[in-house]
Amino acid sequence: MLNSITAARYIKIIFQIHSVCKLQPQKNQIMKRHATAVWNGSGKEGSGHLTTQSGTLSSTQYSFNTRFAEGAGTNPEELVAAAHAGCFAMKLSFVLGGAGFTPESLEATATINLDPAQGAITASHIVLKAKVPGISKEKFEECTADAKANCPISKLLNAEITLDAELL
Repeated sequence: MLNSITAARYIKIIFQIHSVCKLQPQKNQIMKRHATAVWNGSGKEGSGHLTTQSGTLSSTQYSFNTRFAEGAGTNPEELVAAAHAGCFAMKLSFVLGGAGFTPESLEATATINLDPAQGAITASHIVLKAKVPGISKEKFEECTADAKANCPISKLLNAEITLDAELL
């Protein structure tokens, strides 16, 4: 895991900050974020480290074993899964807010499928557990479908995206 804060808890914190500060995403302003990967050695025996602009990842180790076995560190697919879960949950919170609902909690878990034969991510499956007071099942399904189709990471992935959403 990237850290001990779950994606749902992270999104809840961001939503609270958004509510308190009344922050609005800037329309027509391109956001840029960056990360750096350094790799040393061959593909199988080498290793690398990842550092993100925010510092959340700082020389975080990754290698063949962390990607294709059970080694210590992270891997690109785990980071894509974290990005997709976080992006989906945040997009859903905005969609719900636009529909007049404030989620109590959104817990999204994304599972990424990597097909080594194709060298491609072939699917991302999101499991959502949500507490949204006052919302009907139909409106919840409408909002989750919107978030699934329109979160930026869903748009980025050239893969099948599936969703199991449970309204608690």
